[in-house]
Amino acid sequence: MTNPLALIGRTVLTVLATIGRIAIFGFETISHMLRPPFYGREFLSALLNIGWLSLPVVGLTAVFTGGALALQIYAGGSRFNAEAVVPQIVAIGIVRELGPVMVGLMIAARVTSSIAAEIGTMKVTEQIDALITLSTHPMKYLAVPRVLAGVLVVPVLVAVGDIVGVFGGYAVATGTLGFNPAGYIRNTVDFLEPLDLISSLTKGAFFGFAATLMGCYYGMHSGRGAMGVGRATKSSVEGAAVLILAANFLLTGVFFSL
Repeated sequence: MTNPLALIGRTVLTVLATIGRIAIFGFETISHMLRPPFYGREFLSALLNIGWLSLPVVGLTAVFTGGALALQIYAGGSRFNAEAVVPQIVAIGIVRELGPVMVGLMIAARVTSSIAAEIGTMKVTEQIDALITLSTHPMKYLAVPRVLAGVLVVPVLVAVGDIVGVFGGYAVATGTLGFNPAGYIRNTVDFLEPLDLISSLTKGAFFGFAATLMGCYYGMHSGRGAMGVGRATKSSVEGAAVLILAANFLLTGVFFSL
């Protein structure tokens, strides 16, 4: 009976220790953001990689998600003669939940894994040790530009995802389900509130912070060799996805349960 309990205890302690180390890493990253020097070239490169190069996958995912959501709501609403609510539910579903979460998970899949693999490879090839030899703080050079870029650019991606997702629902509703285009747009605009937009962009900032932070943390704590880098990449994506979904739950409670 003691072995299973000991296993559970070790697992809980390991999880808590990991959470503590990630929290300390996050606080250190924020503190380094407030102190010079700043590496503008690395920051611009991170903006390009996280923002511009993520637009295609974010746009494609959003448009198909919006279209599928419109079809699902129409099929469900038809059982209760409530097909007319498609514009309103698509808008609130995309802007409040699906848009931010979808973009956050896409960033976790594309950017977090890339950051963890890149920094992990730098550690394996002793490039991080070389930075220290050159009196360059690895946190400032590697983590700060990427985390700051994620916080700034992911809300923009969320806004793009919201717009494209709503457009996907609009295209399906007007092209397949027989909705009037002008009436669909009017119902969408009238139903959304400023708090919906604020919550969506705020979630984007938190998700960008979580995704880039996890990539940097696991990359810098990568094990040696190809296997260590692979494990760090896998763990970074898993951690980012869980953190994004947990943050989404907490932020939704803060914004919409008051």
